[in-house]
Amino acid sequence: MARPIRFDVTRRGVLAAGLATAVARPSWSADGLTVFAAASLKPALDEIVDGWDVALAYGGSGTLARQVASGAPADVILLAATDWMDWLSGQGALTRPPMTVARNRLVLAAAPDVGAVPLSRAAIVAALGHGRMAMGDPMSVPAGRYAQQALETLGLWEALSDRLILTNDVRAVLAYVARGDVTLGAVYGSDAVGTGVGIAAQFPASSHAPIVYPGAVVSDRPEAVAFLDHVAASAHVFAAHGFAA
Repeated sequence: MARPIRFDVTRRGVLAAGLATAVARPSWSADGLTVFAAASLKPALDEIVDGWDVALAYGGSGTLARQVASGAPADVILLAATDWMDWLSGQGALTRPPMTVARNRLVLAAAPDVGAVPLSRAAIVAALGHGRMAMGDPMSVPAGRYAQQALETLGLWEALSDRLILTNDVRAVLAYVARGDVTLGAVYGSDAVGTGVGIAAQFPASSHAPIVYPGAVVSDRPEAVAFLDHVAASAHVFAAHGFAA
């Protein structure tokens, strides 16, 4: 069986305008906070940080977690999966216990003219035609791991595993769908808000682990604690951007 195709879309420069994610190398000031955040948080977090002296670096959760564990100068880290945060805690990288800042849902994004696609092998294969489906790489991207769990639970993984393009983060999946490079892509519900792409289906919550965004402080700066509290108290902003309650 053919293997899924893995693309480093950030390095290859193929992200659509407005959807590109930053590598964790921000230009931070001596006084401002440096925050590493999962790429899917970008629309909401860009609004939440208004008024704060914060340098944001977006990327895949696994990549960001490994950079922090290696000593990257972050003050706060916001991830899209608890397992990477648990791993960071085990590395001794956190100065305080993590807290949940947001939740999300997993959907099948599609071009607006595709319409609803039942979550069955026949329907998805028919929608794909001769093309491929995009999703985050399960090895490092939580959205990809949730997608693999959902496809396995629904009995679809074996049929689709050789039709996949795997990306470095979930926003790259959305870029592929938005440009028409692929017909379908597994993304978070919040990713599809205001982008012009359609939602062909929503994966049952029971088909994958709960999508929880934990945040934690990784420096000893009091401002970092205050900022994380601010993010956790911004449920209304997350809701406005399509995150789950």
